[in-house]
Amino acid sequence: MTLANTAAAFCGFYVSDSSKNLYNNATQVALMRDGTRTVLSMQNNYEGPPEKFAMVVPVPVVLQKENVKTLPRELFTKLEELDAPRLVEYWEQDPCRAVPQMEARASMSPLRAVGHGAGGGGAGDLGVKIEAQFTVGEYEIVILSAEDSGGLETWLRREKYSIPDGAEPYLRPYVQAGSKFFVAKVDPQKVTFDQGRAALSPLRFWYDQDKLTLPIRLGLLNAKDQQDLIVHVLAKSQRYEVANYENVAIPTNIDVQPTAKDDFGSVYNALFDDTVREHPHAIVTEYAWDAGSCDPCPGPSLTMADVATLGADVSPSRHDLGPAQGAPRYAWRQSNYVLTRLHARYNKGAIGEDLVFRAAPPIVGGREMRAFGESLEQTATPSSFNNFQARYAIRHPWTGAIACEHPVRGVWGGPPEGVASESPRAAMNLAFTDRSASKLTELIGYHAGPPAPTSSAAAPAAGSAAPASSASSAPSAPSHGACGCELAPSRVPTSLAIFSAALALVGIVRRRRS
Repeated sequence: MTLANTAAAFCGFYVSDSSKNLYNNATQVALMRDGTRTVLSMQNNYEGPPEKFAMVVPVPVVLQKENVKTLPRELFTKLEELDAPRLVEYWEQDPCRAVPQMEARASMSPLRAVGHGAGGGGAGDLGVKIEAQFTVGEYEIVILSAEDSGGLETWLRREKYSIPDGAEPYLRPYVQAGSKFFVAKVDPQKVTFDQGRAALSPLRFWYDQDKLTLPIRLGLLNAKDQQDLIVHVLAKSQRYEVANYENVAIPTNIDVQPTAKDDFGSVYNALFDDTVREHPHAIVTEYAWDAGSCDPCPGPSLTMADVATLGADVSPSRHDLGPAQGAPRYAWRQSNYVLTRLHARYNKGAIGEDLVFRAAPPIVGGREMRAFGESLEQTATPSSFNNFQARYAIRHPWTGAIACEHPVRGVWGGPPEGVASESPRAAMNLAFTDRSASKLTELIGYHAGPPAPTSSAAAPAAGSAAPASSASSAPSAPSHGACGCELAPSRVPTSLAIFSAALALVGIVRRRRS
């Protein structure tokens, strides 16, 4: 029996025949919300035998072909790189250099690290009805409705889908709620497998619904151990959080040992594990920033085309300005959107209900902003705009001669002459990163403790700990004075209406070999 090394959260379940287990080991969801319109894009990595399999996605309405499309995988890679935890590298500037007055005044502006870029027949007797059928990319899609969860389970088995034992109680609440079931069959001849893992084309579909939820309980049927879920939320001038679980912001602005440079993902996983160990029911905020900018940037920010692909092209509030080179032009910019990254790592005992999302007030943190004699903030703080990120730094203190009478220490910037600068490193594919050994010792001055809540109105899940303040940590070198980096003004998004939110569940089944 072959098992996945790591299992990441999946909003449904994989199934196989009795001799094989299937696991979903990396799920990312991109959600765009505008009014009652929800555009859900979903990327899943499938690990298991390359027979025919399918995805089952409960949705609130019957979807038609125009509601569904596939997306390029590269877009999810870009999205993950943009909002992933990042590692930067700074050098202390010559303490005897003349610090321009304007630079000193700008010590409360965010720093831009030097060296990176800018930013069915026979179903009726079981109460199951085929509502629609169509093909999109490698997916053959069937939309089902069901009157009874037991009938749905029987129909799936009769159609030679092998579903996990005990699935019916998990399906029941969605059938009772009137959900439809989006079944996307996949032809393995159209999918590339690498060592048993299939990289499926991301699926995007949209629908209108008043409430924004993400059903995740079905995914626990396939839970081997802990599971990960990353949700990227795009909304106009608005950050999002969960309404029915505790919200915490990941500790940020922590200096790390230079040895962390080659294993940053494991170092960050140690910090994340410590955070969820302290708050096992919490959903962790790792990023909240203007989608059209970043600072520092591990990769490029989102373009207008990216935002359109993720759902702005079907946004009800878009305004078509007319054709431009054969394509519509819309009166919106990528900088109108806030990108929020929410990260959950949990097991069966920590999750009792599906995720419900809500709009949240702006936060800042994880920037190179300090006044003279003050250390950097290491948690999220309230603000009038969103500038929060999980950022960690390797700092190289000044080692040269200090010959002046009044040296100014703790001015950080680019490398000295002859030392090449590098772009910030992003902690990617965290579900696949080694977590066998703790790397907390790489975090300089970090003291394990409760992180800060992302909003005072967070509603903890039953039995979870109340939000608490973040622990402080000592700087690795003198931390006062202005910065020696290129300065970039803060982005303050225009205040627009706050939107409620809605998301969908995904369940995956595999078609048995005939």
